[in-house]
Amino acid sequence: MTIEFSVLASGSTGNAFYVGTKNQKLLVDAGLSGKQMDRLFQEAGVNPAELNGILVTHEHSDHIKGLGIFARRYNLPIYANEATWNAMGNQLGKLETDQKFVFPYASTKTFGDLDVESFGVSHDAAQPMFYVFHKEGKKVALVTDLGYVSDRIKKTVEGADAYIFEANHDVEMLRMGRYPWNVKRRILGDMGHVSNEDSAHALADIIGEQTKRIYLAHLSKDNNMKDLARMSVGNTLTERGITLGKGIDLYDTDPSTPTPIYVVN
Repeated sequence: MTIEFSVLASGSTGNAFYVGTKNQKLLVDAGLSGKQMDRLFQEAGVNPAELNGILVTHEHSDHIKGLGIFARRYNLPIYANEATWNAMGNQLGKLETDQKFVFPYASTKTFGDLDVESFGVSHDAAQPMFYVFHKEGKKVALVTDLGYVSDRIKKTVEGADAYIFEANHDVEMLRMGRYPWNVKRRILGDMGHVSNEDSAHALADIIGEQTKRIYLAHLSKDNNMKDLARMSVGNTLTERGITLGKGIDLYDTDPSTPTPIYVVN
């Protein structure tokens, strides 16, 4: 095994991502209650007591709701950049000093046999950043919560073996939906979320020869559907000359059910 992972939960109601190697196991975000987090780990077949730490992407509640309680329960160190620590403030409750670590923005940190590269995204948070996981030439990229995919981000995440990539909304569903206009404008803006179509165009630019899996993530409960996201992304990739099912497969993620553990070898 080189790298294994499971998208424990993904969506506007809560996000959590597990990634591990033979001797290092990390959680990215804990956006559900402590009880729900335990259930997700149990369903994924991973023992949370074996975790080595938690990485934080940004301070929005769907990413840190259960962070404090989960870190205390398993005595885990938390890693976030300074702006995110400041923005989280007292939301996590009391943490010991030896549980709080700074993971600098746009840097690489080594956890045992796993190198973790952080990169900034455009989103309406203090200093949001996501992660690419590297081991022995293998690469897993976690890319959600961003208004657009910049050339800098594409360069950072290109050629990954697996992508967990945002396909938040269908533009027409969002425009016709019940959200007030200011919320629609935020989602559609450069600091909001990526649509199905924009997701597909970005993926077409970055997919490499070793890319095997794409997990469509952070789908809106009100402005998207799994079938629609899969069809929209699949059609656009096909138009761009990338045929799914011939070495590259598309997978769903869910707000309350973890994806089966996938091993990148």
